[in-house]
Amino acid sequence: VQLQASGGGLVQAGGSLRLSCAASGVISGIKAMRWYRQAPGKEREYVAIIIPNGSITYADSVKGRFTISRDRAKKTVFLQMDSLEPRDTAVYYCNIDTPYGSFWGQGTQVTVSS
Repeated sequence: VQLQASGGGLVQAGGSLRLSCAASGVISGIKAMRWYRQAPGKEREYVAIIIPNGSITYADSVKGRFTISRDRAKKTVFLQMDSLEPRDTAVYYCNIDTPYGSFWGQGTQVTVSS
């Protein structure tokens, strides 16, 4: 199983970015799909999760600004990030749970300038 994350970049405060994470090598049975982030000098933190029935939850720090979604057929999870703030600067990681274990993407850098 491999996860390929993309979509990061440099954006000014107030701007938007859309992250994507495509899973390959997974035949079926994807369970939870999540986004995490890790800012310099800080621990990795949870950002959002979407589970098979479509239920979604967000970290308080991103509620109302970020939107997680998925394309089940393409085994891809997205993170639409709006109203970005400098505190959102981090490496963003996708994570999926499958019957074969939990897998992580390589991370994509998001930098928000003030």
